[in-house]
Amino acid sequence: MPPIYLDHAATTPLLPTAREAMLEGFALWANPSSPHKVGRAARAALEDARARVKAALGWTGEVVFTSGASEALALAITRCAVPLAAVCAVEHEAVLRWAGDAVRLPVDGAGQVMAEGTLNGLVAVQHVNNETGVIQPLADMTAQVRAAGGMLLADCAQGAGKIALPAADLIAISAHKFGGPIGVGALLVRDWALLRPTGGQERGYRGGTENLPGAMAMAAALEAGFGWLEHAARLRQRLDEGVVAAGGEVVAADALRLPTIAGYRMPGRSATAQLIRFDGMGIAVSAGSACSSGSLKASPVLTAMGYPHAGEVIRVSIGRETTQGEIDAFLSAWREIAG
Repeated sequence: MPPIYLDHAATTPLLPTAREAMLEGFALWANPSSPHKVGRAARAALEDARARVKAALGWTGEVVFTSGASEALALAITRCAVPLAAVCAVEHEAVLRWAGDAVRLPVDGAGQVMAEGTLNGLVAVQHVNNETGVIQPLADMTAQVRAAGGMLLADCAQGAGKIALPAADLIAISAHKFGGPIGVGALLVRDWALLRPTGGQERGYRGGTENLPGAMAMAAALEAGFGWLEHAARLRQRLDEGVVAAGGEVVAADALRLPTIAGYRMPGRSATAQLIRFDGMGIAVSAGSACSSGSLKASPVLTAMGYPHAGEVIRVSIGRETTQGEIDAFLSAWREIAG
């Protein structure tokens, strides 16, 4: 049986159209900041990619190209015109490492943020949780934060390219989560006045030569659209039902969740033991975030939710390429491992 890849939330394969766009970008090898003719051609291609990213996302603000969502989040937090005041308790480590003394906004048992505390500075709330797929009510959050005089930073690494973006002030995205290449992302900025410039490229908001091939590939990947989400929803429903029928448990089953991500508990089997067994059977899944999968600590996301069996939960994530046959093979393996 060929390997079955069900870890698309970590990284999903590069789309053919994105690969073609990268090759076009490699042919435009000049530095986009150079004033000569070939440099200007590279600059024109970069600005075209920027416009295409904005159009594909329906974003009317500004776009700063970065190396990914982690850099975009760091840029937003360290260069925002107001200090970080609060973060959701289930944020990605890329946000939590900068959190310092910021207020932690708690979540309920379904992983939904409960807005309370200081909201009159920069408030960071992840749009889609990378471990559970839970979608946060950011329309309500944006209204509350702005009413308190604050600004909202949304980590949209998992949602961008799949569902509509929230109306946040600052948004971080990463291309390799939606079929673009690793090593490129963007910070979407509602208004330049929200950030302090530092000099360098990207209109003075990010130093370093721009990754033109990556930007072009990211635009192409976004333009592929997300019509495949209906198929993913059917597959995830099949997964949910199959796991429950086999005695397992769906994490945050009643919450609004992105169709591509799910957390599943196998009672009596540690997540580590499950990963080893699934991997030996040719099935790639994960235990929580790929950025912290080497850690033996309990998932901070599930801990914040008050989930009592965090050590028995694995993450399964679906991509464009996932088939029903692969889902059925996973469920067969699940039943064998669960005994």
